[in-house]
Amino acid sequence: MTTAILSALAEEQQGLIERLYQPRRVERAGRAFWQGELHGRPVVLALARIGKVAAATTATTLIEAFGAQRLVFTGVAGGIGPGVLVGDVVVAAEFVQHDMDASPLFPRYQIPLYDRERFACDAGLAQALLDATRSGLQQLGLQAAVHQGLIASGDRFVSAAKEARALHAALSAAGHPPLAVEMEGAAVAQVCHDYGIPFAAMRTISDRADDTAHVDFPKFVNEVASRYALAILDAFMRDLGQSRV
Repeated sequence: MTTAILSALAEEQQGLIERLYQPRRVERAGRAFWQGELHGRPVVLALARIGKVAAATTATTLIEAFGAQRLVFTGVAGGIGPGVLVGDVVVAAEFVQHDMDASPLFPRYQIPLYDRERFACDAGLAQALLDATRSGLQQLGLQAAVHQGLIASGDRFVSAAKEARALHAALSAAGHPPLAVEMEGAAVAQVCHDYGIPFAAMRTISDRADDTAHVDFPKFVNEVASRYALAILDAFMRDLGQSRV
C-alpha cells in the first residue's frame, strides 16, 4: 500500500527525501514527486503548493498518477482556538472551509451538493498520526502540547488579530469552532473524500494568526516546524512498517 506524504513546506520535505531508500524523482502536472521507501514501506512525497486549488491538484495527482492509497499531510498553521499556542501541534479531526459561502443557495460554510460543512479525517489514520506526534515530540525531548480537533482552511493568509477573532467567532457561532487556520487542508480532505482515500493531517502552530504572524516565520520553519514534521513522520512510518496495515 503506497502512502502519500504531502508537505506544505520544502523545509519539511527535505529531511524525508534524504531518508528515502532508492529515491526517484518524477515530474507530473508541473510538480516534482519523489518515490521510494521509508521504513520498508512504499511512499510518494510531494509539496502541496499554496492555496486550496493547488493543493487539490497535487492530491489528485498523487491518487491518479501514483496510486496513493492513503495520504498524510503536514504543515504549519495559525492557532486561533483557546489555549492553542505557538509551538503546539494540532492533529486534525475534521476540516472546514472558512471562505466557503454560496448563500443564499446553500447555508454558509456548506459545500454545494455535498450537504455538509466538514470533511472528517479517517479515524484510524488520524489516531496513528496522533500517536506518532506524541512519540516524535517525545524523541525530540519536547513537551509541546498536542491538540486534536477542527482546522479551518481558506485562500487567505490570516495575519491580523481582528480578522482572526472575527473568523473564530463566525465559525463558532455556526457550530464549527476551529483550533487552527491554514490554506490547504480542507481541499485535500475533500479530494480524499471523493476518492475514498484515508486522510490524516497535522499542523505545527507557527503563530497566533495575529499582527505578529509574519515575524521570524522562516526561522520558525527551519528550527521548529521542519524538525517536528520529520520526527513525527519518521515515527509514523516506523510504526506503519511494524504493522500489517
